[in-house]
Amino acid sequence: MDLRAIDDVTWELPRQGGMRVPGRVFLTGAQILDVEQALVQVCNVAHLPGIAKASFAMPDVHWGYGFPIGGVAATDIDRGGVVSPGGVGFDIGCGVRLLASRFSEQDFNARRVALMDELDRTTPRGLGKGAIAAHVDVDRVLEEGVRAVLAVGYGVERDLERCEESGCSEGADRLSITDRAKRRGADQLGSLGAGNHFLEIQVVDQVVDVQTAGVFGLVEGMVCVMIHCGSRGLGHQTCTDQLDVMQHASVDVPDRQLAAVPVMSREGEKYLSAMASAANFAWANRHVLADGVRRAFERAFSTTDTGMDLVFDVAHNLAKIEHHSVDGVPTRLCVHRKGATRAFGPGHPELVPDLRQVGQPVLVPGSMGTASWVLAGVVDNPAFASAAHGAGRLLSRTKAKRRGSGTSVREALEAEGIAVRPGSVKLLAEEAPWAYKDVDEVVDVCERAHLGRKVARLRPLGVVKG
Repeated sequence: MDLRAIDDVTWELPRQGGMRVPGRVFLTGAQILDVEQALVQVCNVAHLPGIAKASFAMPDVHWGYGFPIGGVAATDIDRGGVVSPGGVGFDIGCGVRLLASRFSEQDFNARRVALMDELDRTTPRGLGKGAIAAHVDVDRVLEEGVRAVLAVGYGVERDLERCEESGCSEGADRLSITDRAKRRGADQLGSLGAGNHFLEIQVVDQVVDVQTAGVFGLVEGMVCVMIHCGSRGLGHQTCTDQLDVMQHASVDVPDRQLAAVPVMSREGEKYLSAMASAANFAWANRHVLADGVRRAFERAFSTTDTGMDLVFDVAHNLAKIEHHSVDGVPTRLCVHRKGATRAFGPGHPELVPDLRQVGQPVLVPGSMGTASWVLAGVVDNPAFASAAHGAGRLLSRTKAKRRGSGTSVREALEAEGIAVRPGSVKLLAEEAPWAYKDVDEVVDVCERAHLGRKVARLRPLGVVKG
């Protein structure tokens, strides 16, 4: 594949065939060897009508459905720009929430077993049913997001200030969600799911930017909790339903998995409404889980004084209507981020005043046995204010399981002092540290490519898995 170096971490895939824009990939030369299939998808995305500037790939890019995971594409709405469900994925609104406690690593070690057992007992996870908030009105959640669960006693008002879109995506309409999707989600609100979703206890083991970390509420030695999950069966069914509709109305694309329709079409508007509704379910889902975490800490430490302030909650599977400069012209865009995180820089009007000083928190989880990072958004991000969403898969689930068993993964993690509470020991092998890229390298590329800047590194202490 023809790749041209722009600088040491930026590569261009020149236009060819029906590509309307070039591809732009943020990787080191060594990382390129692992993503050849995904680069084909980067080129395919560049065929979409109305696509602006480039088809982008973040440093954690890997093969996905239609779009690569780690793909970013913005389409010009007023010039026939399209929206594609493949640019969001099946787990609509999937994202990460980070809570900061008042406890230290020493405090955690003193109550390690009690806390991990409490989280293991009270965190619904795995395939199928299981929820903390089964009694909540799903229709209200679809339209109001976090406010719907806040109103019935989950979480605190301040959480809204530290959640992307204040936990409610614009344009949601409960009528855009099918009854089948609602049934799939009705018993899953407040549940973790399976696969790569997790609830992880972490400690801030390195602060790179003390001032910004302070604004975020992070200090070295602090115990944090990171939650990664999405919209469960409701989001998956919603994507399936919308793809069925779009296949018949799609513009011409090189891969049927890239099915897309103009944003300003009946089908496009219906998809965005359904996507926003499913995203509201995802915001509320993480919010309810976080409330469960707070209660578990209170019980394990026998105190209500746990801290547990929300650092931020940000999605990495969404298509958003945003305004960006394209060739110096303010332009209304539909920005697809699939396995990519919104990363608004300092001064952005959508950020609350304290975050506007320093930029939006960008949460980049690693694997169970490595670190995670908190970055901050920067001004003049070259990829429509987007950054990596995690370490990114290196091995398929099948290949990961061939390399070692779930039991061996658990033993290795416990030997490193990482407490593990799996829903399925067997499935741990799919999410083993060796299945993922080096998150430190991914974050280095983000900083060098001006996608974000490092703020703090978080080391795992315990993990709850589906």
